[in-house]
Amino acid sequence: MTAPRPQTADTPLWEQRFRAPRFTLPAWAKSAPQRCVFVGDASGVAQVYCWDRAAGTLRQVTDRPSGTQQCAIEASGEAVWWFADAGGDEYGQWMRQPFEGGPDEPAVPSTGLYWPSGLAVGLGGHALLGCSTEEGVAVHLVLPGGSARTLYRHDEPAFAVDLSRSLDLAVIAHSERGDLWDLGVRILAAADGSTVADLADDEGGLEAVGFSPVRGDDRLLLQHQRNDRWEPVIFDPRTGERTEIGLGLPGDVSVEWFQDARSLLVVHDFEARSTAYRYDVRGGELTRLETPAGTIEHARTRPDGDAWLLWSSSARPPRFRGLLADPGFPAPHRVPPLTTEARDLWVDGPGGRIHALLSVPDAGPGPHPAVFLLHGGPDDQDQDAFDPTVAAWVDHGFAVVRVNYRGSTGYGQAWTEALRARVGLTELEDVAAVRQWTVDQGITDPGRLVVAGWSWGGYLALLALGVQPKDWALGLAGAPVADCADAHHQAMEEIKALDRSLFGGSPEEVPERYRDASPVTYVDDVCAPVFICAGTNDARCPVEQARAYAGRLAERGVPHLFHEYDAGHSVTAVEERVAMFHRQLDFVRTHLPTASS
Repeated sequence: MTAPRPQTADTPLWEQRFRAPRFTLPAWAKSAPQRCVFVGDASGVAQVYCWDRAAGTLRQVTDRPSGTQQCAIEASGEAVWWFADAGGDEYGQWMRQPFEGGPDEPAVPSTGLYWPSGLAVGLGGHALLGCSTEEGVAVHLVLPGGSARTLYRHDEPAFAVDLSRSLDLAVIAHSERGDLWDLGVRILAAADGSTVADLADDEGGLEAVGFSPVRGDDRLLLQHQRNDRWEPVIFDPRTGERTEIGLGLPGDVSVEWFQDARSLLVVHDFEARSTAYRYDVRGGELTRLETPAGTIEHARTRPDGDAWLLWSSSARPPRFRGLLADPGFPAPHRVPPLTTEARDLWVDGPGGRIHALLSVPDAGPGPHPAVFLLHGGPDDQDQDAFDPTVAAWVDHGFAVVRVNYRGSTGYGQAWTEALRARVGLTELEDVAAVRQWTVDQGITDPGRLVVAGWSWGGYLALLALGVQPKDWALGLAGAPVADCADAHHQAMEEIKALDRSLFGGSPEEVPERYRDASPVTYVDDVCAPVFICAGTNDARCPVEQARAYAGRLAERGVPHLFHEYDAGHSVTAVEERVAMFHRQLDFVRTHLPTASS
């Protein structure tokens, strides 16, 4: 493994921000909450770490050149689980290592290799494990010692969600109706896999969160969509009693049991920012909790009544904090924040008011060269959260515009679902409206606009260069889909199911929808220089179809650079992230006009 290059006094601020260690929110062992596990990249590549709060010790568990991105901890705290794939291709198996260190071994030897489809760690050495292959999905009950019993099988994707504390019940989310965006919830008897309850929601989406954390209490916490928003539901599978909770909060919420099951932790995401609440289940009282302005990237409740948060803002890098007390996590390397927070933009668009975030450099009022950085997902959102890429472009004199186009979460169900009408093209209508507004306001320079993104954002960047060729001076596309039909045939099974949900069928069933949404359809209209990077082991946006698109650009003589990195869909190595931004910056400096034409 290549360790990160040490920082010096001469290391630019933008590079310091890329190199500052990043980590996920620690997960704790249910029966030994002082023992925790998380993923961090302090070694230079994302790896799994275990942390003993009581002893104050921190130990690196994995040491894999391609990195490790998923982990869990047994309820007893005796062992850590981590997912071993080949070069980041997401296909592999869960491995097990003692918490104190020792040899790795397959956690569930009988399952073979698979794409992970959910893992819930239960008490007493039990776990609920989802495994997806080209033959379909299976959900297994893992028994002490690593043997497994199959509870569920189906051709369509499904996900393991949780085991009850009694170990009598398991809950899964499934797409048997053929729509990955409209999941059903099934409660199974852990003894034989028989159905205890089947839940669906014809009025909107339904999500299973988890069983009560209190022994003897098998109530299940759910979320459903009502009146264009998500609301919690508590369901008792023993009696069939269903308690609907009307929080009345616009946008999106995520909920989790506090460990006494008397209240819920509610994280409210609305208009690109987060707030936190405690909801008293018996009294029905919703109480705002004190958190700083910005985004709660992840939250987790604790047995002592506290909650751990991973928080950041556009100007301030992520911080791990407790609501009531300092968790005592080793302080990561700190870098100076940006001088200004992101500014809100509201722009009238064809489907309603569009929300965008604007970050501007200190160099004068504008108009600025600008990077329109489009988020992935597609059902995701840009938030007032820290992104070293945004900070780096601002440091180099660019304004950065992040558009929460139709398809984004945080603005209601109708806004999220709207992209399915004209996949890709709907989002670009909103991007075009925000682009024109920033030009009209003198914020951005119309001759020096870069469209960029990763994953779904990279796909939209390529699509924009062909559909809106006169709007963009340059494009930067990371891990993109360039040919929707070819990408579908090459991708992992979950992505194929997502495609069928978005487009209303497979490429053979609705070829015109895949054609209309594909960047390759419009490649002959592309005139701006294009930078494309793709992972050689990407199972979500396969490299071959992106490479073929670059070949079409070469045939037409369009200036471009195609860079393959040796990883999967995500870049886990710090040095590669820094080098990739250097390549993008050099490409922009080479091809972007120095002044507006």
